[in-house]
Amino acid sequence: MSTLVGVVGVYRRLAQFSGKRRPPVRAVDRDLPLVVESVRAEADDVVSVRLTGPDLPGWRPGAHVDLVLPSGLTRQYSLCGDPGDRSHYRIAVRRVGVASAEVHALAPGTRVTVRGPRTAFPFVGGGPFLFVAGGIGITPILPMVHRAAAMGADWRLVYTGRSRASMPFLDELAGYGGRVRIRPDSEYGMPASGAELLEDLPEGASVYCCGPAPMITGVRVDLALTTAKAVHFERFAPPPIVAGEPFRLVLRRSGRVLEVPGDRSALDVLREVRPETPYSCRQGFCGTCAVPTADGGSVRICVDRGSAVLDL
Repeated sequence: MSTLVGVVGVYRRLAQFSGKRRPPVRAVDRDLPLVVESVRAEADDVVSVRLTGPDLPGWRPGAHVDLVLPSGLTRQYSLCGDPGDRSHYRIAVRRVGVASAEVHALAPGTRVTVRGPRTAFPFVGGGPFLFVAGGIGITPILPMVHRAAAMGADWRLVYTGRSRASMPFLDELAGYGGRVRIRPDSEYGMPASGAELLEDLPEGASVYCCGPAPMITGVRVDLALTTAKAVHFERFAPPPIVAGEPFRLVLRRSGRVLEVPGDRSALDVLREVRPETPYSCRQGFCGTCAVPTADGGSVRICVDRGSAVLDL
């Protein structure tokens, strides 16, 4: 537990070291009826899903969509195809729970609903770039790599995972030669440290990092000692709530009072009584979960903690 508390403390102390402030993502209130064209194995417990439909909205590297499954479960997945190809969307999903298992079981011809795309992890600038991906964290990074290569930018990718068999899209990266370093834990006997992942950092580079929380923490800690220009990151999941204090939400219009325990988010509790409550990244930066308060302000109910009167 002490280690977990320490990790969360590092996140809080480094909150200001995140490159440019990310602007709120404009809400996308469109439901796209799409069809599963194919489901393809990409690595151990990872499949890619190709979704087709008419008039697909454009997107940029780093974008994600909300996938509404036939069961009604909704999950967010990064788009990992070609932004220039408007004929389909591609996502990749590792099997880790009920929703991902349902994705793996999708059959061609299945109809699903997609909302978005939204861009909460924008790819900007002209380089140089260092991309750091951990496991399924390659999904938002892959289109960035392809875009950087097409731009003729100076870039490097460090891609780590448990083993080569667990790491999707290695075949798509093979043509980039020495710009890509594949670093499986199984071949080194241990996970990579932040310093090791940053060995290929070009002078003044922008860093784009996506992967598990310990990897991101290590990268961000060691970046403070480098010449990096900016760091942009995306987690798989929101930071864990550790030693959180309980608080109370008052829904002004209905008069309901909700007690939020110390180990849960306001979003989790609010969705029990208002399942339609919107959310997307669950990490506080995309803006989808911002709810107005009775005093004219707002709270990000996925991460902000503290009693509030919501204008709901």
